[in-house]
Formats: sequence, structure tokens, C-alpha cells
Amino acid sequence: MDAHDTLRQLLTEIRDGNLDVDKGMEQLRDFPVMDIGHTKIDLHRSLRNGFPEVIYGEGKTPEQIGEIFERMGEHANVLGTRVSPEAAAHVQSICPDVLYNALARTLTCARHEIDYREGEVAIVTAGTSDLPVAEEARVACEMLGSHARVISDVGVAGIHRLLDRLDDIRHAQVIIVVAGMEGALASVIGGLVSQPIVAVPTSVGYGASLSGFTALMGMLTSCASGVTVVNIDNGFGAACAACKITKLVASLADGKSQA
Repeated sequence: MDAHDTLRQLLTEIRDGNLDVDKGMEQLRDFPVMDIGHTKIDLHRSLRNGFPEVIYGEGKTPEQIGEIFERMGEHANVLGTRVSPEAAAHVQSICPDVLYNALARTLTCARHEIDYREGEVAIVTAGTSDLPVAEEARVACEMLGSHARVISDVGVAGIHRLLDRLDDIRHAQVIIVVAGMEGALASVIGGLVSQPIVAVPTSVGYGASLSGFTALMGMLTSCASGVTVVNIDNGFGAACAACKITKLVASLADGKSQA
């Protein structure tokens, strides 16, 4: 049950007379923000923008991440990104149902069933070295309610590999393109498909790639129209953008079916 469902249940109980107003006010007092000292957990984020707060692991101690997971897990499914193996081991020692994806560096706790929207997000990588960012995007998409699959190692150095997978790529509602080096894959795919593209530059590459800055500039100056770019290595941010698009498509389709 997420914050939206919890609030709806609370208001319903007050309306039906199963909970008096004073007790309802007492529950609401701490509902928007849960203050656990080192962290203030935003419980109303899903009400404002459709997705719950996500734990960014870098810079936090294993103990801090563990306590956040424990407390957030009382209210909603939980996703943590950029989590080290050491921190993951600590969290799993106190929350055994939490899963760690070592490639993506993500922790997930799905205690409530995820309501998946129809459609799919395709996550396309230029090279195998881009997989950690792509996998972060895939895990985030799945936790946020969009089915996703990774199509890996189809970069421009062997363009025939991409052409062989075009039908699969075009089947998706949204395409996330993950590429390092010069970042050309986003432009190539942008010229071949009609779907929205979210491009993710990665820090993969030799010296002149400047830890992803070259790919970032290449994607920002793409000659293919309709390519949107997120920050370097930001698979999570790309997933959020893609899921907002799929959520909008689903809501529009639902509106038409009810008309």
C-alpha cells in the first residue's frame, strides 16, 4: 500500500465513522514526512508526482540505508540506487526480503504487488560496458510500474547489430538509449523510430571521452529531433522520465475507453 492508498483508507475510515476525527488528525500529523533523525522521508511524494521517494545510497552509511529501508517499507515498496555491496549486506541482514542487484547496484523491496501498465520500455545499450547504467534503468522501470527489457551491445561500431533488433525496439512505447564513447547511438536510433527517446550518456570511454562529457555533448547536439537527454550515468533519471510517459499514455488510453 503506497501513500495514496494509505491516505484514501484513512479518509474513508473517517467518512464511514470507523475512526474519529481526533485520531485521524493524530495519524495525519506525521504522515507527510517521517523524521528519523538523519533523514526526513517524504511520504507524500507519490501523491505529488506519481512516484515514491527513492533512496540514493552513495554518501549514506549502511546503517542509515538500513534504517530508511525499514521505515519506508512500512508504507510502500522501496528502491535504493547506488548501493555498495557492503551496504547491501547490512540492509539484507535486517530486511531479509530485500533483493540486491550487484550489476545495477540497486536494492529493492516489493512488499506490495506492483500494478504494471501496459506497454514496454526498451533500454538499448551501445556496449556491454554500459550495462550497469542500463540495468539501473531497468530495475527502476520495473519498480515504478513499467515493464522493461535491455537490448545490449548494438552500438554504431557494428550497425548491423542494431538493424537486426529494430523490430524489437520499435515495439516499445519509450526507448532509453544508453551510450558512452561519442554517444552516437542516440542520434542513430532517433532517426529510425517514432517513439520518444531518453538518452543516457555514460562515463564509458578513453581519455577524450572526458568521463561521459563528450557523449553528453554529442547527445545534446543530436541532429535527430525528439531526443531528450539526462545526466551522465543517470539510469534512474531516464527510467523516471520513461515511466512518466508510459503512465500518461495509460491514463489517456483509460480515458478514451471510459468515454
